[in-house]
Amino acid sequence: MRQLCKGNVAVVKAAILAGCRAYYGYPITPASEIAESAALYFPQVGGTFLQAESEVAAINMVYGAAAAGVRVMSGSSGPGLSLMQEGMSYLAGAELPCVIVDVMRGGPGLGNIAPEQSDYFAMVKGGGHGNYRNLVLAPASVQEMADLTMLAFDLADKYRNPAVVLTDGFVGQMMEPLELEIPDKDREMELPEKSWAVKGTPETRANLLSSIYLETDELEEHQRRMEAKYIRAQETEQRSELYHTEDAEVLLVGYGIVSRVLLSTVEALRKEGVKAGLFRPITLWPYPTKALVEAAAKVQKVLVVELSNGQMVEDVRLALNGKVPVEFYGRVGGNVPSIAELRQQVFTRMPVAV
Repeated sequence: MRQLCKGNVAVVKAAILAGCRAYYGYPITPASEIAESAALYFPQVGGTFLQAESEVAAINMVYGAAAAGVRVMSGSSGPGLSLMQEGMSYLAGAELPCVIVDVMRGGPGLGNIAPEQSDYFAMVKGGGHGNYRNLVLAPASVQEMADLTMLAFDLADKYRNPAVVLTDGFVGQMMEPLELEIPDKDREMELPEKSWAVKGTPETRANLLSSIYLETDELEEHQRRMEAKYIRAQETEQRSELYHTEDAEVLLVGYGIVSRVLLSTVEALRKEGVKAGLFRPITLWPYPTKALVEAAAKVQKVLVVELSNGQMVEDVRLALNGKVPVEFYGRVGGNVPSIAELRQQVFTRMPVAV
């Protein structure tokens, strides 16, 4: 089914198609349409929508539903995600799968409601306390808002871990064509078995899901087990998109709405004779290090562009390990660089010959 859809609405429709049947959250600009759409669509499929009294309450309701084996989600923006951090650490510690959508806005503090990309550190590096990771996906279109949300549920279940769909206010608010495959009503959806869940049945009555380990050796064993699954994810779940990287001398790197501007910038530079290429990470954790190293193997310089003061650029520099010079250009407060602006950055920062 093809339709015109807003990004924030696409994640809800995709979540329902992925078998999600519970949404707990609190509205916040520019993510409010997620809660509004969930309130409209979840009851129609026999699901649960509840507007909690706060983001703290919402994330703990997510914990409860996930512990019962339900595919569950929440959505918010920066200030709300800050309040959810403790609960996300609890979810990771109890190895409970869920999906959380973060539609980033300007910060720190209340900042403003304009789009930004300044939650990268908070989501990609964990944010809450303790040794844990979020699986983080970065859509750049309305279609990807849907596709990556469905993928997020699969990854969350596969690794028994929170998965974050990290987007910006532009992608969340924009309307684009969306293609969704509506399943046959008579076909029962197959979801992963969750023998560990607490469902009140005789088989699961003895199950206990907690993130507390009072004995030091038990906690260490638990964290080593978590570490092992994160290593597996790093080896198998890296995703990225390449454009004109085969002969590139200048590599532009960005995600979300920035990657779309960079794509047009690459096309403009190529018309001027500059061999530019684009590397777009789709998974922000695990970061697609292998593909980035290969894409940058023959370039003269790398330019990372973000709607922040510089966050993802640290992962790019770590991946390339000094083998290629890495420059950074950022805009904040809701400002997005234009094609002409980025073209000028390339010519002033890079040793390119036309």
